[in-house]
Amino acid sequence: MTAHAAPFPTRAVVVEERDNPSTAYYLLPALTHAACPVLRRRFAELPTPDELDGALVVLARYVPTAWMRLLSAARPRLHRLAFFMDDDLFDTAASRGAPLHYRFKLWRLAARRRDWLAAQGAEIWVSTPALMEKYAAWRPRLILPAPPVPGETPQGRDGRRIFYHGTASHAPDIRWLGPVMAQVLGDNPRLSFEIVAKRGMARAWAALPRVTVVHPMPWPAYQAFAAAPGRHVGLAPQLDSPFNAARSYTKFCDITRSGAVGVYAAGSACAGVVDHEQDGLVVPMRQADWAAAITRLALDDARREAMLENARRKLADLSRRAADSHARLFAADRESADG
Repeated sequence: MTAHAAPFPTRAVVVEERDNPSTAYYLLPALTHAACPVLRRRFAELPTPDELDGALVVLARYVPTAWMRLLSAARPRLHRLAFFMDDDLFDTAASRGAPLHYRFKLWRLAARRRDWLAAQGAEIWVSTPALMEKYAAWRPRLILPAPPVPGETPQGRDGRRIFYHGTASHAPDIRWLGPVMAQVLGDNPRLSFEIVAKRGMARAWAALPRVTVVHPMPWPAYQAFAAAPGRHVGLAPQLDSPFNAARSYTKFCDITRSGAVGVYAAGSACAGVVDHEQDGLVVPMRQADWAAAITRLALDDARREAMLENARRKLADLSRRAADSHARLFAADRESADG
């Protein structure tokens, strides 16, 4: 099979099922040295053959059928074709003991593509000396992992985390938030999102980039979880409903104790204690307004840090008010009993 004659690729195209550690630890760090743009394409994101002209195409672990057909037709246009594996994907016996559906996937998308890769003159890139030795006949390349520097997020040191920690009772608010976060995350690769949601609700977030879905947990576990550092903007959307009308301002407490600054729904109980632009943002429940407010707050560190200090002072003041109220309440009880 004749490869493209140019000395360097015009671009590198990584074909991946979804965002994954194989690409993050191995392929992206390695391809920064290829001196060409790096594009990432999922299984369903097929380019035209013209877009592959002079490209280095790297298949991350799997060879989906549609890409196999495309690359078979476009192979003379390519600069190079490579298959990367960080597990023993060619030997089905190596995965013995793994769940059957996973072993079938490895056979379907990797092991049975072995002859096709050989016929296409594909390079084999591997992650370990053991794989180098086992597949020495392929003359594989060793790609070493480049783990993130401690303290960095997947988006680098400048990454910012937005979060919404709700329960099943917040399901309408969670659904309303979906298009908001789709816009925020789509426009800002520095930002990521964390949400607490059960399995059925979690599937709705699977298509968005940089979303971490956390399963609901008991209150003691949640307190330790929420106290972990690294959160920047907390969200408290609240649709106009009889159920929401009875809620208190505990979301302000949760968000502030998490070390974040909140975006709160206008008309909510939180809006009743938050001074807009001072210790949080109070925003009408319009999705475009929320997307703009979240983005602005997440990316303005100095403003957010000042607001967080104000929010902490407000939280301490609210705690003092509550203590005074409790003291008066129970003093009245005692007086009533004495009388």
